[in-house]
Amino acid sequence: MKHTYKILLTGFAILLGLVVLRIQDPFFIETARLKGLDYYQRQQSKVKSSNIVVVTIDEATLDKFGQWPMSRGILSEGLEKAFNSGAQLVVMPILFSERDRLGGDTIFNMTLQKYPVITAQSASQKGKGNPVPRGLATIGDGLGDWLFTYPAAIGPTKEIGQSSAGVGMLLTAPELDGVVRRLPLVIKVKGEVYPTIPLEALRLFSGEESYQAKVDQGGVQAIRVKGTPPIVTDANARVWINYKYKFNSVSFASNDWKIVKDKIVIIALTAEGLSNTVATSVGIQQGYEISAQALQMLIDNSRLQRPATFDLYEITAGIILALILIISACYLNYFLNGILIILALCAPYFIGLNLFTKYGYLMDYTWPTLAVLLPWVGALFFRFVMEFKLKQQIKKQFGTYLSAALVEKLQKNPGLLKLGGDERELSIMFTDVRGFTTISEHYGKDVQGLTSIMNRYMTAMTQAILDNDGTLDKYIGDAQMAFWNAPLDDPDHARNAVKTAMQMLKRLDTFNEEITKEGIPAFGMGLGINTASVVVGNMGSTQRFDYTCLGDGVNLASRLEGQSKPYGVRIIIGPLTYAKVNISYQCFELDCIAVKGKKEGVKIYTMLENRLAENVMEVIRMHEAFLINYRAQKWDEAIALINALKKHNPELKKYYEAMVERIKELQGANLGADWDGVFRATSK
Repeated sequence: MKHTYKILLTGFAILLGLVVLRIQDPFFIETARLKGLDYYQRQQSKVKSSNIVVVTIDEATLDKFGQWPMSRGILSEGLEKAFNSGAQLVVMPILFSERDRLGGDTIFNMTLQKYPVITAQSASQKGKGNPVPRGLATIGDGLGDWLFTYPAAIGPTKEIGQSSAGVGMLLTAPELDGVVRRLPLVIKVKGEVYPTIPLEALRLFSGEESYQAKVDQGGVQAIRVKGTPPIVTDANARVWINYKYKFNSVSFASNDWKIVKDKIVIIALTAEGLSNTVATSVGIQQGYEISAQALQMLIDNSRLQRPATFDLYEITAGIILALILIISACYLNYFLNGILIILALCAPYFIGLNLFTKYGYLMDYTWPTLAVLLPWVGALFFRFVMEFKLKQQIKKQFGTYLSAALVEKLQKNPGLLKLGGDERELSIMFTDVRGFTTISEHYGKDVQGLTSIMNRYMTAMTQAILDNDGTLDKYIGDAQMAFWNAPLDDPDHARNAVKTAMQMLKRLDTFNEEITKEGIPAFGMGLGINTASVVVGNMGSTQRFDYTCLGDGVNLASRLEGQSKPYGVRIIIGPLTYAKVNISYQCFELDCIAVKGKKEGVKIYTMLENRLAENVMEVIRMHEAFLINYRAQKWDEAIALINALKKHNPELKKYYEAMVERIKELQGANLGADWDGVFRATSK
């Protein structure tokens, strides 16, 4: 739970930081948004302009008519040619701020007065000439407060300005990254309002004298030329330019201008060194194309819009998506997280692309994408780190006494762990080496040799425990302690413990065959297994602790192992273990014993390593009869049965001989009629 809160807080903190950044909108956030909006336009197909044709003053024109500036008389001839070829309107995005040194002004002005021609003026820092204003009707107050303002402008000569049907501002308004995406339709110079070329051309194309602007406390809302739909702008009277058009063109030097029929003609400088280029959303374009793209867009009403409310919508959508992904990073598996993040990353872009394609809306997908991705990555990374640390902790804590498969299972699902002192039923095993003194004497002062052989022995025995999903608790000198059913549930813990014991005894026999060939004395081993409810968990101090178990059941298991030698068997199991495994193994009751430190007796059992093949039921009945006679103090009858059992059940021969010795001791002990048949051990 604590880690869950940390993961959530990590994601929330990153999201909060991104929201603050989006509201403050620093350079890199705004640039990313603008580049993202550019991508929409780069994906759309180009269409041929149906209203505009470009007449280029290109290299061929200079070859034919000489250097630029050429005589305005030649430009006058071009105007005559355009209108004689059927042009509706001519736009000349060229500054005529000085008189023609070649003397062509008179004829040029006369031609301008005959036809609908728009000439250009330009905003500047130090203006020259007289800019030509245009009347503007406003709905609302404060228009000038919102417009881009310039200290001066370069206008055409007075005669050209008066002769032109319209004069529009040549203007580019790059964004902070130097790319032209928006164009103001009107600007302010020294208190006067001036239209840019696209708006002036739309006015003249519509045959109107002026235009209207709607303003409120939020800035400019729309600009309208009568007879055309209102043009929704941003607060500064800018429109987003839709760079989707291609334009037919003809050289000014060409004799055939028939393509200009019924078109708006833009006579533009395109020759090398005469034209200016600008960076746009779709790449580098020539300066005149800004006006051409914007004008065709206004005519077609294929306008791009980014309402001010989109900022709020994008932030809200980003927060909602991010919260969903942060929660998924905390609670869902990695596969589902992968699916969700792919969907969440794709959704803003495809929604934005759909809005752009169908409605011309410009929706930012970059910030919602960041808002989804970064908190999710942060939360998921923190979760991964926490899980990795937990896995390392599990490996460190359990790697030395659980099988690799069980450790891996715990690492994949740490929730299987129930640590901290749970009470549960375990099957506990203790083992000990018999004959260690002989082995130690064999090695004498060769400590390294003794250590090596003990390591070989422990390795063989430990592997049997791990192979059967046991938990190796500890090594106690030459002894081992292990248990089953913790930390992972094991419904067959008693059966697995006994199965392990049998495998250990077989491994011991194999081990002894190997070492006796090396001249090393054989190892003996005793095992005790008891099943009981005990406390299991991390036990120890704050400086060091181990995963172990405590309780009377553990102590009894240790005592049972200690009694295996006196009873002449290699394995002794407790009563509950017997109850759980007696169907699978041939078990025999050994005695009712009160181990050292206990007053109450408990029945103990052993099991045959090699099952009886003949007279099984007869042997069992004889064994039970022997115990009945023993507890009834019928010593002779008991000894007679023992003598018979040693032949029919030879694996317990040492046990039967030990019981004969005990009977002989008890015969002279005057036990009395109230003897309970419990043997009280005086040693561990």
